[in-house]
Amino acid sequence: MRYLSLILICSCFQFNCAQEQISNPLQSQDPIQQQKWVDSLYNSMSVEERIGQLYMVQVMSENSDAVNDKVVDLIKKQHIGGVIYSNGGPYRQAKLNNKLQAASKIPLLVGMDAEWGLSMRLDSTYAFPWNMTLGAISDNKLVEETGRLIGEHCKRLGVHFNFAPAVDINTNPKNPIIGNRSFGEDRDNVTEKGLAFMKGMQSAGTLANAKHFPGHGDTEDDSHHKLPTINFSAKRIDSIELYPYKKLIKEGLSSVMVAHLNVPSLEKQSGLPSSLSKHIVTDILKDSLGFEGLIFTDALTMKGAANFNETGAIDLAAFLAGNDVLLMSEDVRIGTKKILEAYNKGEITEERLSHSVKKILMAKYKVGLHNYSPVGLYNLSKELNRVKDDVLYEQLMESAITVVKNTTSLLPLRDLETKKIAYVALGDAKGSVFLDELKKYTKVHQIKADKLDGVITKLQNYNTVIVGFHKSNDDPWERYKFSQKEMAWLYEIARTNTVILDVFARPYALNDLLSIENIEGIVMSYQNSKIAQEKSAQLIFGAIGAKGKLPVSTGQFFPVGTGETYNALLNLSYGLPERVGMDSQRLSRIDSIANHAVNNRMTPGIQLLVARKGKVIYNKNFGYHTYSKKNKVDSDDIYDLASLTKILATLPILMELEQKGSVSLDDKLGNLIAEYKTSNKKNVTLKKMLSHYAQLKPWIPFYYSTLDTVTKKPDPKYYRKKRSKEFNVEVTNTLFMRNDYKDSIQKTILESELLSRLRYRYSDLPYYILKNYLEGFYDKSLDEITQDRFYKSLGANYTTYNPRRKFSLKDIVPTEVDNYYRYKKIHGYVHDMGAAMQGGIGGHAGVFSNANDVAKIMQMYMQKGFYGGKRYFKTKTLDKFTKCHYCHADNRRGIGFDKPQLGEEGPTCGCISMTSFGHSGFTGTYAWADPEEEIVYIFLANRTYPQAGKNLLLRENIRTEIQRLIYEAIIE
Repeated sequence: MRYLSLILICSCFQFNCAQEQISNPLQSQDPIQQQKWVDSLYNSMSVEERIGQLYMVQVMSENSDAVNDKVVDLIKKQHIGGVIYSNGGPYRQAKLNNKLQAASKIPLLVGMDAEWGLSMRLDSTYAFPWNMTLGAISDNKLVEETGRLIGEHCKRLGVHFNFAPAVDINTNPKNPIIGNRSFGEDRDNVTEKGLAFMKGMQSAGTLANAKHFPGHGDTEDDSHHKLPTINFSAKRIDSIELYPYKKLIKEGLSSVMVAHLNVPSLEKQSGLPSSLSKHIVTDILKDSLGFEGLIFTDALTMKGAANFNETGAIDLAAFLAGNDVLLMSEDVRIGTKKILEAYNKGEITEERLSHSVKKILMAKYKVGLHNYSPVGLYNLSKELNRVKDDVLYEQLMESAITVVKNTTSLLPLRDLETKKIAYVALGDAKGSVFLDELKKYTKVHQIKADKLDGVITKLQNYNTVIVGFHKSNDDPWERYKFSQKEMAWLYEIARTNTVILDVFARPYALNDLLSIENIEGIVMSYQNSKIAQEKSAQLIFGAIGAKGKLPVSTGQFFPVGTGETYNALLNLSYGLPERVGMDSQRLSRIDSIANHAVNNRMTPGIQLLVARKGKVIYNKNFGYHTYSKKNKVDSDDIYDLASLTKILATLPILMELEQKGSVSLDDKLGNLIAEYKTSNKKNVTLKKMLSHYAQLKPWIPFYYSTLDTVTKKPDPKYYRKKRSKEFNVEVTNTLFMRNDYKDSIQKTILESELLSRLRYRYSDLPYYILKNYLEGFYDKSLDEITQDRFYKSLGANYTTYNPRRKFSLKDIVPTEVDNYYRYKKIHGYVHDMGAAMQGGIGGHAGVFSNANDVAKIMQMYMQKGFYGGKRYFKTKTLDKFTKCHYCHADNRRGIGFDKPQLGEEGPTCGCISMTSFGHSGFTGTYAWADPEEEIVYIFLANRTYPQAGKNLLLRENIRTEIQRLIYEAIIE
């Protein structure tokens, strides 16, 4: 007599996310106690009760109480052994499950179809990627982890058997029922993935089920509606379709589901479904393959079986064939009656009945039903939708997305300063997440038109086109093909443009493409989920590497296994805190401080970003542009960065010159600038000046001397309300300063007195001086220099001087209502008066940007001058400029960069490494990078609106308290 062989091989594996310990009754069982429990229970049962154990009945928690009460009736009167849950919700199912279990004399064995997670059947539960997506992944440990987490979800909901994995080898692209449910067409890959999934799930205490035996992969019919035929030789089936079963059985597979298939080479009786074939179930599965686990029929209500014989007779035939569990009988009452009659006639022996029933009881013991406890309802939803599930989903998609064509190494996209990128959406599902993620890397415009000619005309302004083909992600059976119109559009767009086609559908979508000659890049993203769209955009720009391989052949162009790999370019990616050793819940405490600042009118709004190890893990917006609360702060809104301009504009240009040897930090102003040869500042070095250790005055209110002495308003001697040739310096759109006054500013600095003694005093004046020097060196404005040398190639397209010339006012956050100089709302013009008097382009102020762009530049600094595949600075250059050179003189500053405090008070939380660096700005901005913990922190605000007044952000340490919480969220 065969008994259930459920001794599982369970190992501990290391994964990138934190894991909790889950109790697993499968790992250690006392076989003697198990046998005693089984025998005792079996011996106490009547024949009718034993026959009832063979049945697993479908239940839906979405059904009415009246409908589900019929199941209670079957439990009590027909003594059914188990239920298989289908549509509904987790909380409703848990309550119903407890009710059904309470009604049963012997605890019920609970099963579910949860191939990609409970969401296959239940709302409000987690959906992992489909098997076809998993089939593209090379690292089988990730697939094993998928099985484990799905197993944990099942176990938490009281589900003992998950009818997964499907190990059908999908060699037929036209398969209507398997497709995305298969790991692919390669038997070895399918086997490896199925085995990994099985091990993971069973390690969590949920029993696995390999299906659909002997193999449903090469069919064009759906067995739900008719009986499909498998016309292959027994030799072919043995070497291909049966291959995964052989491997999984050897490794402790708990159960197998037998499909309803017509397989002439394995069953002589014409039209006999495999599920009813003794030769297939007993002779092949049990005897030849040596399988001793539970054998389930596929649903007996499916037409592939139900059409073969009358109700009840099918149940008997399935049991006589060798199946143990009769799944979803058309009528349990009739079926049990037929089996009982056969038992009484001697057609079914006691040995045969006990063989299956004891296997079922042993499975119940294995899953802990000898110590049954109800499903707990507390925290159920949260425990079925965990952060670690999201973490794994990210890893899975990063590992699956496949580059199937990459002419001239177009991908990942580099040299962004040369790219003008458009996005065209095809398909019938949304691609907005994809577009938004693309725009985080550079300027990308979506092109829309009703007719193809309109699209082609608009695309003439671009040199790179990303075509996203987006299809529904609701379930794996959704339509996936290009329409004839979409193919025509794609061919024509590719004929006239450099195209990257990104397919957010199953790989077979590529089958209908007749030509790919003009499509330079093709990316297979498999699914249209939010995370798939995000990760695919990141892959296109090289924020993550390409790892996936096609699990199936796609038409004439791409055989199974196709996939070009490449490494990441070290630009920012975006993901979950736990991916980089941070705790989401702890990090979320930042929200309360940011909301406190906004609610207490310390600033109208805030942009906040945190990145670690090159991954943006927190990027949120709070409040509004102003206290009128008309415009909420958005990630694309840009802020006046104030003094962050020093390290984001002036400093990188100087660093580049120093690196080239054009200047030295020991150079003196008298040697660099002719006007300073005889000044009192002739011996001031760049190093001292940029370390704020040069006796320069902290600030000179240049604007004040241009005001009328009586009215305190701009003096007509220096200003006009309209632009003219002589008055061409735009302070605002209604205030234009005399052209020659910019020279007066430089003269004032040149002639200014030095402070009485050498000590650390922060000063803006070095950046006025350097701006003048750098613009003379390059014969360009600082705006042009920064764009050409840094911002464009970094993809920092939201970073600019004078934003009104490039952006809508609705995307620019105002900084103040000026009642002392310009006498108007400062919106899209630099807040700093000195920078305003230089046409908005100051070396110390004037740059506008958003948090994402600022993070790119700070990340580049932290990576020692490397970003996006390009080296901007040498390591030694960054080390030199971010070093504190005068710490011995109680001066914490680096060269241009601010550094952590040397004493009790300073610009940081005091919990940060001394190798860190950054800067803050008068308008409420803050940017900081810590190479030791690899953290970049950006805080943008307009605390000066409507009036600068008291700096409550500084007084209440809002920015540094947030920084403290960031470091407290580290869990490594």
